[in-house]
Amino acid sequence: MKRQSSLVTRRAIIGAAVASAAMPFLAWAQKETRMRIRIAFADQDFTATLYDNPSARDFASMLPLDLTISDYSNNEKIAYLPRRLNLEARGPFPDAAPGDLCYYIPWGNLAFFYGNYRSTSDLIRLGRLDGGVEPLLTRGEFPLRREHLT
Repeated sequence: MKRQSSLVTRRAIIGAAVASAAMPFLAWAQKETRMRIRIAFADQDFTATLYDNPSARDFASMLPLDLTISDYSNNEKIAYLPRRLNLEARGPFPDAAPGDLCYYIPWGNLAFFYGNYRSTSDLIRLGRLDGGVEPLLTRGEFPLRREHLT
């Protein structure tokens, strides 16, 4: 009987370890919400739909926000938030694509990706831009306004 109970215990421990290792990878399996936000800078005015995760809800609770958006690298624009977000929905996620709106944990900034990028455990995907990335192709640094739309 002792041998059988130790097998059950080992199986339970291994099962718990496998489940906890898989938890970070479940963050990418997110559904969109009906929460849309409006983003405006320069002469650009567009929308994004947020995902239903704790980090995106935390971000939405900060709106409206007036920030500064600027170019970073050759594939994204960034804007720094006034405080850090909830980190429960951290990546990596397997389907990173232009149009993603993310939060970069080490710097505490939003990242608006208009080019290809690789997801890492330092990124949290908050949502997706509606209608394409063209508005992000305007180069420069601008005041940025973010607010709830619906």
